[in-house]
Amino acid sequence: MSTSTNLHEGRNAFPFERRNYMFFLLGIAFLVIGYLLMSGGGVEDPNEFSEEIFSARRITIAPLTVMAGYGIIFYSILKRFPAEKEGA
Repeated sequence: MSTSTNLHEGRNAFPFERRNYMFFLLGIAFLVIGYLLMSGGGVEDPNEFSEEIFSARRITIAPLTVMAGYGIIFYSILKRFPAEKEGA
């Protein structure tokens, strides 16, 4: 038996567990929601100015949602969960 097979005993061959992927998908969902909140507010006529672009939704809520999404993705990549039991 080689030492490389001993390193993976009791662990999946995959680097991430199911919970890592669930957190990753949650982070992607936060990113999509944040970027959708950030969109819009433009005008068709370039000579007009719209205050709608400076709404609290686009200036505060959307960037915080995007940052939370990136934080969740970062957490999902770095967090190491214990291996799930296959038979139990």
